[in-house]
Amino acid sequence: MPAGGAMKILVADDDAVSRLLMQRTLQKFGYEVVLAENGRVAAEILTGADGPRLALIDWMMPVLDGPGLCKEIRSQHREGGYIYIVLLTSKQDSEDIVAGLEAGADDYLTKPCQPGELKARLHTGCRILSLEQKLVDAREEMRYRATHDALTAVLNRASILSLMRDELDRSVRDNKPISLLLCDLDHFKQVNDSHGHPVGDVVLREVAKRLVSAVRSNDAVGRYGGEEFLILLRDCNQLTLAMRSDHIRAAIAATPIVAGSIAQSITISVGAVTCEFEDAGVSIERSLALVDAALYRAKAEGRNRSVLGGMLTTT
Repeated sequence: MPAGGAMKILVADDDAVSRLLMQRTLQKFGYEVVLAENGRVAAEILTGADGPRLALIDWMMPVLDGPGLCKEIRSQHREGGYIYIVLLTSKQDSEDIVAGLEAGADDYLTKPCQPGELKARLHTGCRILSLEQKLVDAREEMRYRATHDALTAVLNRASILSLMRDELDRSVRDNKPISLLLCDLDHFKQVNDSHGHPVGDVVLREVAKRLVSAVRSNDAVGRYGGEEFLILLRDCNQLTLAMRSDHIRAAIAATPIVAGSIAQSITISVGAVTCEFEDAGVSIERSLALVDAALYRAKAEGRNRSVLGGMLTTT
């Protein structure tokens, strides 16, 4: 049985009878089998979305033979991970075997192959692919931890500022606006003082969740620091900013946040600015200064409101 359950495997062979016999054998082993009648069809399947990561390839095929298929697969970048390739061949000379391995095959089997050996060789491939997946998952977890705030699961300060810098540059390059929102929880210190930091943590997590739900998938939310969140609204001009910023503000105030037996009404103050550049960008420091000044006005004018700080331009 393949590691982790039914693994998808591609069988490429130009002989229909051989394909059918191999399919039945592999299905008995517990694999989900995908068939290809030549190397070109196999290449399209393996490089396609959700293609098999395990392949059993006959050496001699029309259109594209086994070694040629191996070379083509290895020359392409595939998002789905490494493809483990086993060549089936009647060639037994060491020079031929070396040629097949150098073309990109991971292993080979001499035809006719014994079911026990076939099962063992494929099981080795499954172990290698499983190890690779564990390494990929571990790397992704490390990347996520380095870029996301541990409490709220949104981008951390360094990541949201880095993304902001990139987006300001993009707005210049593509001549498209970007809007910035700086959101601050109103009277958050009172929540911690009255109910304790565990309740405050629940509030911060729920506010972050609501902010993410209130923006589009191509926007970005980050924890700027403490109870402040920075939001990047891509392709958002000044005409739509007022509506969008107030929609985000209202998403927080709509319903109380429940933490255990406590239902806490939470509001936010929002400072918002739009950046539209034609020739050269404005520094990230100036952008942050203006959105921070707009937030200060929102809090000074009574909180639970959105204040627009105007539009940054270089024209």
